[in-house]
Amino acid sequence: MKALTLLAISLLIASHAGAQVLAPGYGTLDYQPPEIGTYHLPPLGTAVDGTVRDTAGQSHHLHELFDGRVVLMGFIYTQCPDMNGCPLASYVMKQVQARLLKTPSLRDQVRLISLSFDPQYDTPKIMKTYAHHFRHPEFDWLFLTTDSEADLAPLLQGYDQWRQKVYQDDGSYSGSMSHILRVYLIDRDRNIRNIYNAGFLHVDTVYNDIQTLLQE
Repeated sequence: MKALTLLAISLLIASHAGAQVLAPGYGTLDYQPPEIGTYHLPPLGTAVDGTVRDTAGQSHHLHELFDGRVVLMGFIYTQCPDMNGCPLASYVMKQVQARLLKTPSLRDQVRLISLSFDPQYDTPKIMKTYAHHFRHPEFDWLFLTTDSEADLAPLLQGYDQWRQKVYQDDGSYSGSMSHILRVYLIDRDRNIRNIYNAGFLHVDTVYNDIQTLLQE
């Protein structure tokens, strides 16, 4: 199974992805999101720490990589075939990246993180290849994985991220997973301030939320 790259995603959007109904994040919002700074995002919990590995193969504590910034973090796996799953997260985060690149004062206060929940396949090398399709060379968007299911488990539990491997009849891993899309907005004090699902994840909403947190 091959990853849905940005080009493939764009082609599927153009063709309306066959009979699949695309998530709102691929289009224009049919409502006006609240204005920046006019609302409050209450804490939803604490962003947990864990051991992760970057595309260069270096090991880190996740909290270390937050670096005191507002963080937008999504769990993905590179072989995800569901347009309204991981490809949606990467697509919207790329749009957020584009907006932040236009405003350097905001860019340096925000970190984007894509964290794989498939350590068996998504090695640092695979994550580096996947990142090439989404990450701008002038933006520090981190693509991370873990060494094992043992390292991944406390992260999945801590962020309440459900996923289940799909196995073939012979008991071998098919490369696919059942999962629920969750993208987390985390403030500079490591509090989760919003959790976006497929029906709510949109660049306009996320960008306004980021700026609202930065005004606190």
